[in-house]
Amino acid sequence: MKIAIAQLNYTVGDIDGNTSKIIGAIQRARTEGADLVIFAEQAVSGTPAFDLLRKTTFLELCEDALVEIASCCDGIAAIVGLPILTADGTISAAALIQNRKVLRYIGKRYITARREMGFLVPSKGYEYATIAGHRCAIVVGDDLSRIHDCDQSVETIISINARRYGKGTMVYRYDMMRHIAFVENKNLVLVNQVGGSTEIVYDGTSGAIDRTGVLRLMLKHFEEDFGIYDTDSTAPAVSVPVPGPNARIRLVHDAAVCGLRDFYLKNGYEKAAVGVSGGIDSAVVACLAVEALGRENVRALLMPSPFTPSDSVEDAKQLATNLGIEYNVIPINEIYRSVVDTLKPVIGGTEFDATEENIQTRIRTVLLMALQNKTGYVLLNSSNKSENALGLCTLYGDTAGAFSPTGDLYKTEMYDLARYINRLHNQVIPDTILCKEPSSELHPDQKDSDILPPYEVVDAILFRMIEEGQHREEIVNAGFDSEVVERIHTMIMRNEKKRYQFPPVLRLSTCAFGHERLMPLTNKYGD
Repeated sequence: MKIAIAQLNYTVGDIDGNTSKIIGAIQRARTEGADLVIFAEQAVSGTPAFDLLRKTTFLELCEDALVEIASCCDGIAAIVGLPILTADGTISAAALIQNRKVLRYIGKRYITARREMGFLVPSKGYEYATIAGHRCAIVVGDDLSRIHDCDQSVETIISINARRYGKGTMVYRYDMMRHIAFVENKNLVLVNQVGGSTEIVYDGTSGAIDRTGVLRLMLKHFEEDFGIYDTDSTAPAVSVPVPGPNARIRLVHDAAVCGLRDFYLKNGYEKAAVGVSGGIDSAVVACLAVEALGRENVRALLMPSPFTPSDSVEDAKQLATNLGIEYNVIPINEIYRSVVDTLKPVIGGTEFDATEENIQTRIRTVLLMALQNKTGYVLLNSSNKSENALGLCTLYGDTAGAFSPTGDLYKTEMYDLARYINRLHNQVIPDTILCKEPSSELHPDQKDSDILPPYEVVDAILFRMIEEGQHREEIVNAGFDSEVVERIHTMIMRNEKKRYQFPPVLRLSTCAFGHERLMPLTNKYGD
């Protein structure tokens, strides 16, 4: 049997647009001689749809679209993902279409993603069907990881999925698929969607594995793609990208560009504003914005304060020049002094502290938001996960923005990404930005190292605490300084209030703040 895999980029709520893409892929699959064409989980509706899954009208429109899709299935079968309203609630289903008719729905049993809990209810799980004389098991979503003891008559397992990107998940995904295919002695075909959906980015990488566990077909990462797997032929084996620093950072880069681009395009935005400081974070975000939207659609503001070294201004100018983006230099010295002087009767003015530091970043946000309001350049946030974790950011200052493409990347990963961008684009980020010591430049000679050990140490501790969920005692036993570990833990716990007020952060790790890791804002838990 020839199975066409249609890896498409869907938009939540754009039922007409999604339907048009699906029909186009059906026509292509039929032209290329496929017996069956498969589409991702919730392809008709787009995902995650959250409370739209509770709207009867929305669900009815999805079913109406499915009728239109079925009418186009002359001489070809199709499996299409969509939400279906049942007596128990909304399920995530695979609709099996043959001879222009929707024969049945196969629902997902295991609701494992937090973004679906409360919006979807469990169904009975995978089922068997005969398609073009070929016996198949049809599986939806994470039910694939729990499949076992398939009926001996089954030749091919077909999994329709909506699996988001996360660092390291691709290798895990294909290891799991190989294991299932080999143990069950079945072909395994998986279709995933691709593209950004607010904080989530789907990587695609749909593929097919034969019954011996050999990967025979793999579609592109972060791009729409189409391929046909013939269960009766032996295609050359394909390799999953070998895990390693270069492959990992390339995927992180591609995911960030894809997620940023789709956030803007799917929300009808065209232009991005970035506050460029001469530091590593804003440099990386500016580069990603140019890749995603084009240099003509990116504009930078350079806003030096009384404490900004002149070389940082020159670094920021050089970056903007290298990128070919429009920029303006707007010193905030007078604005800053005016605000501080105006506040003296209220807060005094004898001692410089975090109050004055935060005023600088909030002034910059006022200027960037004015640019957005007047010209339509929507503000990008330039945060990183290390600073977000520790609270080294200013509410209503550098935490502002419509979208954060790098807020789930640790500081050390920002340097890795900057070096990758430079290899890709001929040293577009000046070496002086890469080599300077990290600093927020909020007071004279300020360095992040004044309060923290090197970020290599900080990030290693943060990773153990956040991604791996290790207790402080475990981390100390691994060789880290107990005082540093305690200080970092305290900073994380004290700054949940800031993370509650962040813009949408593109999820690039397996444990993103606010999703996989959500702490009660008010709590006294000490461990």
